[in-house]
Amino acid sequence: GCPDYAMLSFMGSFHGRTLGCLATTHSKAIHKLDIPSLDWPIAPFPRLKYPLEDFVKENQQNLEEVEDLIVKYRKKKKIVAGIIIEPIQSEGGDNHASDDFFRKLRDIARKHGCAFLVDEVQTGGGCTGKFWAHEHWGLDDPADVVTFSKKMMTGGFFHKEEFRPNAPYRIFNTWLGDPSKNLMLAEVIKVIKREDLLNNATHAGKALLTGLLDLQARYPHLISRARGRGTFCSFDTPNDATRNKLITIARNKGVVLGGCGDRSIRFRPTLIFKDHHAHLFLNIFSDILANFK
Repeated sequence: GCPDYAMLSFMGSFHGRTLGCLATTHSKAIHKLDIPSLDWPIAPFPRLKYPLEDFVKENQQNLEEVEDLIVKYRKKKKIVAGIIIEPIQSEGGDNHASDDFFRKLRDIARKHGCAFLVDEVQTGGGCTGKFWAHEHWGLDDPADVVTFSKKMMTGGFFHKEEFRPNAPYRIFNTWLGDPSKNLMLAEVIKVIKREDLLNNATHAGKALLTGLLDLQARYPHLISRARGRGTFCSFDTPNDATRNKLITIARNKGVVLGGCGDRSIRFRPTLIFKDHHAHLFLNIFSDILANFK
């Protein structure tokens, strides 16, 4: 009753810490240390060069290795039942890929009979300017399963009808969805719609990213690869020590920043973050960079 199925995931991904999820998590070695894992395929995730308009050819992504892994594992009698991916790899360093990459990946999943799972735990809820980040991709065929949590008040997923379990309690947790959290989420969604917070995230994110690009031009020795979608923005620092020092100095000036990947700083403002908040931050951070030693 336990078929030898596998899930294909990507280098740099983070999908959780329980055994099956951990087998698809590849962002930090410490997450997996001392814990047994499963022999499941891991494909490379794009490493985009910035600015995007200057590296169009270099950023064209080849998905041959994804198909090769699916075939290779099939020969090992391990059927790749699904492909799981984040719209933006968050814990792994705020790594982006093109919309075309995701559309081609969806086609490969369909071609080989793999379920296509999109992990929106970090990106869902509106921060990219769409309620779900995968809406940016323009898929002809929707994802088979989408997972969410964190700002959605509860952990959950939605899926196509054919993925509905054929018996009760096949997929189960203690709280069975926690109805009280669903009521709270319903109110959150009403506010998002009433206050047009998706458009707000788009506009405020543009102000934030424009400012980061300006700081990058002025302080290229401290900031590189500034990137973002909506307010889901980030940039790279020269190394881990510089990154941590910048985060500490910013915190002492009242600004909370987060680190991700090896040397990236990421932004996760609320949906009510507006242009003037972006400019307030940029003024503070500009002073930090100007006096950084």
